[in-house]
Amino acid sequence: MRALYPGSFDPLTNGHLDLIERACNLFGEVIVAVLSNPSKQPAFSVDQRIAQIQASTQHLSGVEVISFDGLTVNCAVTHRADLILRGLRAMSDFEYELQIAHTNRSLAEQLETVFLATSARHSFLSSSVVKEVARFGGSIDHMVPAEVAKDLIRLFNSAFTPHRHE
Repeated sequence: MRALYPGSFDPLTNGHLDLIERACNLFGEVIVAVLSNPSKQPAFSVDQRIAQIQASTQHLSGVEVISFDGLTVNCAVTHRADLILRGLRAMSDFEYELQIAHTNRSLAEQLETVFLATSARHSFLSSSVVKEVARFGGSIDHMVPAEVAKDLIRLFNSAFTPHRHE
């Protein structure tokens, strides 16, 4: 099966990576679809985000990283995905994600949305939280893959010395 995992991934977190790894085990093929949203000001360009995801998933087989704009269902159909994968961190995510799943189903009946609960150790992570911690020089090594951490530190050119977890 081919799962489409859409998102902005700005940046990729360890929570995202955990979902990708688990989805590879469950479905075999995972298309990580990076949304290009002109109405948002991302920290990283689409090309940078794709490179970060490719570097962070090179240990996995069956992962393809693409960019898309427009409707997720159109991307899923174009790339012959069998399902759309979404992660849930907390109950607050569920209402929004369920509404999106119902909307997607109304647009493409053949596409199922599958929700995976985020691992408890990553449930606090969001891309915005990671960027905020990085902006103020906090330790992000346990939040994002190594390549992403380097890019964030470079982006914010932090005057703080990043803390290392050993």
